[in-house]
Amino acid sequence: MSIGNSPESPEDDRNFPADDRDSIGRALQQARIAAGLTVDEVSASTRVRIPIVHAIEEDDFTRCGGDVYARGHIRTLARAVGLDPAPLVEQYDADHGGRPAPTPAAPLFEAERIRPEPRRPNWTAAMVAAIVAVVGFVGFTMFNGNDTTSTGAVAEGPAPDKKTTTPTTKPTKTPKPVPTGSAIAAVPKDKVTVKLTAIDDKSWISAKASDGKLLFDGLLLKGESKTFQDDERVDLILGNAGPIELFVNGKKIEEKFESGAVERLSYTKGAPESG
Repeated sequence: MSIGNSPESPEDDRNFPADDRDSIGRALQQARIAAGLTVDEVSASTRVRIPIVHAIEEDDFTRCGGDVYARGHIRTLARAVGLDPAPLVEQYDADHGGRPAPTPAAPLFEAERIRPEPRRPNWTAAMVAAIVAVVGFVGFTMFNGNDTTSTGAVAEGPAPDKKTTTPTTKPTKTPKPVPTGSAIAAVPKDKVTVKLTAIDDKSWISAKASDGKLLFDGLLLKGESKTFQDDERVDLILGNAGPIELFVNGKKIEEKFESGAVERLSYTKGAPESG
């Protein structure tokens, strides 16, 4: 008589991969193979570099740039191969001293995001400016009226030997300011210029020139900016793309990136389109 328990399906194995026998990297690798995907295909769909995908499948997380980015890569790769990322992230936290504690700067970050006042029109300043303009106009009119009255009184007195003519003072027009372009708009047309600014949070970035030369590799702290130039192309990797404000060849990139997401971008001397 046979036992009625049926073996678990491969799909169940993919939903519960992490146990005492399988490491995180092996679980991701087996799920990828089971899904019929190559490392190149996973890298293209997740924008995680091929060397990092290979390293994670070998349980080497040193190339991720820290625990925050490693956890983000695990989530991204798990979803790409059809796994539930939560058990894998829990396993990573257990193997690396637990989940990172929130930094004290988080409440300040939230407070800064809530303030919408600077974007509203400053009606008080506009009203004060209008009142000052009206008072100035009235004063100027009264001053000209007093000059006219004085001139009339002189004319009604004894006639002088020579006719006295009082010159009329005309108000001097204020020249309009000549608009000037911003410094970022005056970028050279024969090069590609990329400017990054960390607006709300820090972000790990890597920048390379067209010849493969590493221009920068490290953390861009909140409020800091970096500008890179090359004759042909600038390749970027953004470890935490959400807080980054990006200008390419003097134009702002309007694409919104998610916090914690890893973005691989490439820009040339042409239109600011990501590669």
